[in-house]
Amino acid sequence: MKLYAATANAGKLRDFAAAAQAYICDLELLPRLSEIPAPPEDGQTFAENARTKAIYYAAQAPGLTVIADDSGLEVDALDGAPGVRSARFAADAGISPATDNVNNEYLLRRLRNVPTQQRMAQYKCALAAAIDNRIIAESEGSVEGIILTAPRGAGGFGYDPLFLLPQLNKTMAEIDLQTKLHLSHRGAALRNLLAILCKISSSTSTESRIAPPIS
Repeated sequence: MKLYAATANAGKLRDFAAAAQAYICDLELLPRLSEIPAPPEDGQTFAENARTKAIYYAAQAPGLTVIADDSGLEVDALDGAPGVRSARFAADAGISPATDNVNNEYLLRRLRNVPTQQRMAQYKCALAAAIDNRIIAESEGSVEGIILTAPRGAGGFGYDPLFLLPQLNKTMAEIDLQTKLHLSHRGAALRNLLAILCKISSSTSTESRIAPPIS
């Protein structure tokens, strides 16, 4: 199975490539991605944005199976924010530049007076696969965590240095790629998507074998 990822985010691509390799799937960056203008991400949910991007990029690469995602952080004490605006969290508040560090600092500021037991959060990822202008599969993945009061770890990206995995007492930025593959929202979403795509592929192959000859 060969998939093409429509993401310019190096961290996401690294996570997806590690997951794909573990599940014997060939995943590459979508050809000419840097030359294709990005579509608007104005959906109200991660799934909406993932579908929009998958269809948009698949239309630029006829015949290829293109996957696109939308993912982010939902913090209980902030009523689910930043959610679909995770990458633009600080920018939406008029703070620039829109970097991971700036977003993390803004998140800590918003949670400054929130006690540890109320700093629960979820990482969520929605994935969609499309061929041409048609969605062929969708999946989701999530992982529960706690937002720390200061960053820990040099790995990962986004909010990873603040996202503590209680079962390991480590942040997403402190674990290796293989551990992240098994625990992360992206790893879960890709596993679910690959399972669906394998069923589709198997079903298509079976139908092809038993199809009557054309007279």
